[in-house]
Amino acid sequence: MLLPMSLTDEENATGRVTLAEVATQAGVSLSTVSKVLNGRSDVSAATRTRVEQLLENHGYRRRAATSSHAPLIELVFPELESVWAMELIRGVENVAKQHKASVVLSESGDRHAPGREWVEGVLQRRPLGVVLVFSSLPDKVKRQLRSRAVPFVIIDPAGDPEADVPSVGSANWAGGMAATRHLTELGHRRIAIITGPVDMMCSLARLDGFRSAMTMAGLETDERLVRYGDFHVQGGFEQAMELLALPDRPTAVFAGSDLQALGVLEAARRQGLSVPEDLSVVGYDDVPLAEWSSPPLTTVHQPLRQMAEEAARMLLQPAEADRPALRSSAAPNA
Repeated sequence: MLLPMSLTDEENATGRVTLAEVATQAGVSLSTVSKVLNGRSDVSAATRTRVEQLLENHGYRRRAATSSHAPLIELVFPELESVWAMELIRGVENVAKQHKASVVLSESGDRHAPGREWVEGVLQRRPLGVVLVFSSLPDKVKRQLRSRAVPFVIIDPAGDPEADVPSVGSANWAGGMAATRHLTELGHRRIAIITGPVDMMCSLARLDGFRSAMTMAGLETDERLVRYGDFHVQGGFEQAMELLALPDRPTAVFAGSDLQALGVLEAARRQGLSVPEDLSVVGYDDVPLAEWSSPPLTTVHQPLRQMAEEAARMLLQPAEADRPALRSSAAPNA
């Protein structure tokens, strides 16, 4: 196994691969290898894959180069509509200012991974590092970023980071349990949950916490009261309208996000129900917007800004990037 390349791109060392050797093995020109390294789009997918695989097999690592451009931290979201996105932006910006860096926002892909067009673009922009708000990263993307010396950290909304990915996340299971215990301790027995998308680990972790709290209280979970939303107001509203229309409707709802909780409050209003007299509602995230709900929303605090700050610090302090993934605690916040 060859050692990672520590020389500049065209330098050679005994026992270490050069770009010319990679080009020969791939059957392409040196300029084609350079295009792959620089994220150029004018290379066929098959050639790009072949070159990248050879670079990975040889343990090639491009030296992080100094740049005359302003230092940048790139923050990548699958969507920028959520109010909690602002909390993450503020957190990264706080740390970037301390290091005289700027923050660039990108919207790409879905909640699982950024799109291919973003990967090609970031390899050309060469930021100081990348903070990604995704549940995971494909192996190919990790290889591309590492081979170009672009450090990255995931702010992990899914709660299930891979072992080789630096990440910051929150205790979703504990948060789900805390929210549900709050409701059982108020005396509720018919408790519904509107968690997030079924294909996200954070949704399932909060649901598992809900089930555990119900079991601890000696209560059975009525599966008709278990719903999957999308973490947005409309999704919470639609699911709550169905739940509150049931003949034996729930007396309490744990919403897997504050936005969904706001949708539940609106559904209760339309059904003529008073909160908390007729229906108790607990949200999740503790975003600033929740302070303006009427009545005031009880919610589980998730320190989004601090999570983003920690992710940015991990980028700018590479020696700490290999430490275990960090987890924040969660607790009800009325």
